[in-house]
Amino acid sequence: MAATVLIGLVSVALVMQQQKQSQRQIVTLSQRSMHALASQRLLSRGEAVSAQLADALVNPLYYSDLEAIGSAVGNVLRQPDVSYVLVYDAQGRLVHDGSQDIERYGQRMSDPFALEVIGAGGQLVQRDDSMLDVSTPIRIGDQRLGGVRIGYSLATVRDDEVAMADAMQARLDEIARRHLVGLGALLLVLLVLGGLVAAVLQRRLVRPVRQLAAAAQQIEAGHYHVEIPVDARQDEIGDLMRAFDRMRDSIARHDRDIRRMAYTDPLTGLANRLALRESLDQRLLQMQGSAGQLALLFADVDNFKRVNDTLGHDAGDEALVQFTARIDAAVREFDIARPQLARFGGDEFVILLQVPAGSGADLRDVAAALAARLVEEVARPIDIEGRRVFLGISIGITVFPDDASSATMLLKNGDIAMYQAKLAGKNGYRFYSLALDQAGERRIHMEQELRGAWERGELSLVYQPVVRMEDRALVGVETLLRWQHPELGHVAAPVFIDVAEQSGLIDVIGPLVLRAACIQARAWQRRFTKAGALFIAVNVSPRQLHSTVFAAEIEAALHDSGLPPHLLHLELTETAVIGDEARIGQVLGELRTRGVKIWLDDFGTGFSGLNHLRRVPVDGVKIDRSFVADLLRDPDDLALTSAIISMAHSIGITVVAEGVETEGQYEVLRDRGCDLGQGYWLGPPLTAAECDALLA
Repeated sequence: MAATVLIGLVSVALVMQQQKQSQRQIVTLSQRSMHALASQRLLSRGEAVSAQLADALVNPLYYSDLEAIGSAVGNVLRQPDVSYVLVYDAQGRLVHDGSQDIERYGQRMSDPFALEVIGAGGQLVQRDDSMLDVSTPIRIGDQRLGGVRIGYSLATVRDDEVAMADAMQARLDEIARRHLVGLGALLLVLLVLGGLVAAVLQRRLVRPVRQLAAAAQQIEAGHYHVEIPVDARQDEIGDLMRAFDRMRDSIARHDRDIRRMAYTDPLTGLANRLALRESLDQRLLQMQGSAGQLALLFADVDNFKRVNDTLGHDAGDEALVQFTARIDAAVREFDIARPQLARFGGDEFVILLQVPAGSGADLRDVAAALAARLVEEVARPIDIEGRRVFLGISIGITVFPDDASSATMLLKNGDIAMYQAKLAGKNGYRFYSLALDQAGERRIHMEQELRGAWERGELSLVYQPVVRMEDRALVGVETLLRWQHPELGHVAAPVFIDVAEQSGLIDVIGPLVLRAACIQARAWQRRFTKAGALFIAVNVSPRQLHSTVFAAEIEAALHDSGLPPHLLHLELTETAVIGDEARIGQVLGELRTRGVKIWLDDFGTGFSGLNHLRRVPVDGVKIDRSFVADLLRDPDDLALTSAIISMAHSIGITVVAEGVETEGQYEVLRDRGCDLGQGYWLGPPLTAAECDALLA
């Protein structure tokens, strides 16, 4: 309605403006017409009077009868609008001006019109802004006696024009006022009618819609109890309000179902991660500024993946349900205020607990007792599909506000403590400490620094000689990776290799090491005669071995370097092949067909046996340095080493002894028939340049 009124007002204003412009144009055109008409009439009168006066003055001027001339001139001067009448002779000298004494008699006319008048051969009309001058010559035959000039004032004409224009403008203004009154009355009627229409619309349409909009805002905020004013009217608005009421009930029902699904774990019925996080945030907010404490237990079932892999996921789900019942029963045994048990994800559980106010119990002692009870309870075997399954649980404990001030940090600290419990042997619990956090931070920092270390030139390769035991001849080298960090200094290989394995960086570093080693071995073969049959051994991590592109990476390294396949030896640990012997055995078999040699590293520390060696095709084994170190002092190690050599030779594979540090160890291994050996006594790890000197 406001827009309609505004449009109406603007329309009226435009009409009024157009009317004013039309009035101005009418007045202007009228003035021009009246001015033209008045000017034409004055000019015609002036020409006629001037001609008549000239005819009447012929004889008086010829005889110089000033009295007759004055009488004729006076008659003309008495006419309206005549300002002057001048009679002059042929030389332009004034003869009579209608006055009594004719003060300028005989003087030559000098006004602006005089020059044209004196030289004119006939009637002449001249004008300026204020005067119309009409001159006519006086003649007798062809002789010019002089002439007469009549001056008419234009001021009266202008005054008449202005008066007529004012009268016309007044009339037009009166007409405009009548039109304005009519338009105002019409606009008032429209406003009244619009107000009535707006009132009806407000009552019948706008108010119900606003009520529905307000109800929609309440429903959006989660207030489903809001009242919907259901109208009994049978039009579209009534249908809309009744449909909206039904929709509110449906949304409320679906919201309850969705919240139950969103905040409840469907398998165990426990609170899920989202519900736990909201509850934890709410509890910490309530405890801000108070002296209360809250303990968080972060629990993870040990080796749970083994259940899924061996018995299937249905059995794993059944195990989780039984674990949930045991954990819930254990929590209920303790006097805990507002305990909450949640499934954090997979096989991870989180327990929030507080001691009752005024109980005097120490929260850390209660948390430790509960954790010990959980370890004891979960360690009992469970029956799944007729089979008894033994599992454990690792628990990390952290306390608010001692360890953290936010929910995120509290969960992170619990996870760190749980991880330390697993490193300590699993099936136990650990409290969070700053030292644990710093160790985790150091590990993260090392992972960040390890990224790009190869490109920055911080990682380098060294090569430890491998010699034939019977004559100590150099037959190959083992490639070892070293990291010299600008701030951390020399980082031990087991430390950063473990970080690379856990973070997945080994997938990037491993192929780079393999390719660089093959290129270096091929370079030695081209430069030195003694290196023609020199093999190079490269360690392969379990993660690389399980990669689907492992064989392709080997092929690419051999192709790019030009190294013969039989001079590349891949060293892998026994534990790396456990769990996927069939596929890994197939991959290794294909590589051996190409000529690549496969060595089993750290032999004797894993699950060694003839059956294992039969299923995984290898060309040789490397006796772990732990057996070689006590070879001369421990008869059991000597016997085991001798047995390994004999067993390997019985199935036709080569034996390499690691960690040969003394001459006595060397002689014993040589006498027992060990094929190859390596160690600091036989040769320490060398750089590429030092190997050049050795080969030269």
